[in-house]
Amino acid sequence: MLPPTSQYRGRFAPSPTGPLHFGSLIAAVGSYLDAKHHNGIWLVRMEDLDIPRTVKGAADDILRTLEAYGLHWDETVIYQSQRTLAYHATFEQLRTGNLLYPCACSRKEIADSALHHCDELIYPGTCRNGLPPGKTARAWRVRVDDARIGFTDGLQGNIMQNLASEIGDFVVKRADGLFAYQLAVVVDDAFQGITHIVRGADLFNSTTRQIYLQRLLGFPTPAYTHLPIAVNAQGEKLSKQTLATPVDAKDPVAMLLRALVFLRQEPPAELANYDLGSVLSWAIIHWNKSRLNWIMQIPA
Repeated sequence: MLPPTSQYRGRFAPSPTGPLHFGSLIAAVGSYLDAKHHNGIWLVRMEDLDIPRTVKGAADDILRTLEAYGLHWDETVIYQSQRTLAYHATFEQLRTGNLLYPCACSRKEIADSALHHCDELIYPGTCRNGLPPGKTARAWRVRVDDARIGFTDGLQGNIMQNLASEIGDFVVKRADGLFAYQLAVVVDDAFQGITHIVRGADLFNSTTRQIYLQRLLGFPTPAYTHLPIAVNAQGEKLSKQTLATPVDAKDPVAMLLRALVFLRQEPPAELANYDLGSVLSWAIIHWNKSRLNWIMQIPA
């Protein structure tokens, strides 16, 4: 453990598109344990910026579930839907610095003309030097030029990515007028002083884009750890789209122990007879994320 003076600041940032399911509980538990094992602060942020996907009442339901599991946050919950002005100010900073350009391409046009890399579409730069004649701007993209971004993941090791050849210029403001996840998360992590990000491996490929924006904006880069994602029998990530079952808040000890087993923490059998606080205390003390090295997904 780090000394009590540690400046560790972690966070759990769910999207309120439905109730908390086992896959999202894994991210919550993993980020909480890592923060508390290092005597750190643990925050909760609701990433409800994608208004069309946000489900009414889901944010409150998620918070109630976290409390039922003893996962208490240390500061006020912030909501991305209330931070549009901050995203706009950052967008304007990038735009006036000539780091962005408008893009007229539709999803179909991009799919038809893009190259592919590891199942990712690489934007071919169609609008990079100006909109094609007769076209109207839809989204805004950030220029990546020939940026090579490297970082050391807490579980996955050293990572290096060439954004130009593997991602392409990426969207920071969507065609529907909403600011993109990549921009919002970078602004919010800096605003909250986040030093350590522990999240699911489904967001692994977003990390270099976020680091690139951090560098453009002069923000510090947190330490990243990407936990294995929980998948169903078909190898699909547990999510609302794959009909993942909401976690049961009535028996948190049993579900928490299941999460600890998933995270390879090897909880002793007798913990099943303990109360929730005792299980969490054991888990914080014995947290050892290295047991998950190089693992990207685990069957739930």
